[in-house]
Amino acid sequence: MDIELKENFDIKNLTTFKVGGVVKKVYFPKTQGEFLHLMRTEKNPIILGACSNIIFSSQGCDNTIICTSKMSNLQIRGTKIITECGVKGAYLAQKALEAGLSGFEFMIGFPGTMGGNIFMNAGAHNQSIADTLSMVCVYDKDKDDVIYLSKQEMQFGYRHSIIQDKKYIVLGAEFDLKKENPEKIKDLMDRNLEFRKNIQPSLVHPNAGSVFKNPEHDSAGRLLDKAGVKGLETPNALVWNKHANFIVNKGNASSQDILELMLMMYNKVKRTYTIELIPEVRYIGKMNKREEEICKELYKKIQK
Repeated sequence: MDIELKENFDIKNLTTFKVGGVVKKVYFPKTQGEFLHLMRTEKNPIILGACSNIIFSSQGCDNTIICTSKMSNLQIRGTKIITECGVKGAYLAQKALEAGLSGFEFMIGFPGTMGGNIFMNAGAHNQSIADTLSMVCVYDKDKDDVIYLSKQEMQFGYRHSIIQDKKYIVLGAEFDLKKENPEKIKDLMDRNLEFRKNIQPSLVHPNAGSVFKNPEHDSAGRLLDKAGVKGLETPNALVWNKHANFIVNKGNASSQDILELMLMMYNKVKRTYTIELIPEVRYIGKMNKREEEICKELYKKIQK
């Protein structure tokens, strides 16, 4: 197959953090057939979408990368939307608005693709992926087969789905939305965008979204703010001054710069509240000795 391939690719050009090293091979399949061919011929590839919630190693990565961002077909049939994994959440929200369908207003400011949004049950403003999803199409690596999962089988929770627990890769999904007045939908989208604009950094300031997950019945942003992390910085990264749960790349940050700052934030909350925050951003790629030490502490609950 003539699948798009970029060799010795600087992966930071794909990430919203603008952090990362060189990867030997990055594939960009455009169809499910191309994707399945790569999964069957490449050894232990790493699957990425919009790279919006990751820290990619400045040392690069030995694995082949498969980027699904060009698997971007979508169909609207009545109140149903069928989308491939590479469709951007914000684009899908706009298409839903044009069709007079409500349920995706929360995604209007999201930089990520639907594969990642489903993987983590993305949500905001009292809406989430789980609210409207009816079925997911996934590739089961263990069975080397394409299967379909119902909403109930997805085991959705806060920033969680069964995709995180199994060797599944999201290929597409079907959603069932509700008809609504487009003006009402647009008004809610505008309010969501205004909130993000006032509180969260735009991608003009490279970032990966929320750094830590909210603890049960609490807010990571509130805990970090009260623990005094605003103003913390490493030589090339800083905690956003309007929201304590965001890290911004000042221009030349390395993966270690980001991890050092995360550890400072984590320790501040741990000392103040005896709460150990769990990262929402994922680390991918090689690690130097210091990065191994930090990740062992930050990701210990996830690794158990």
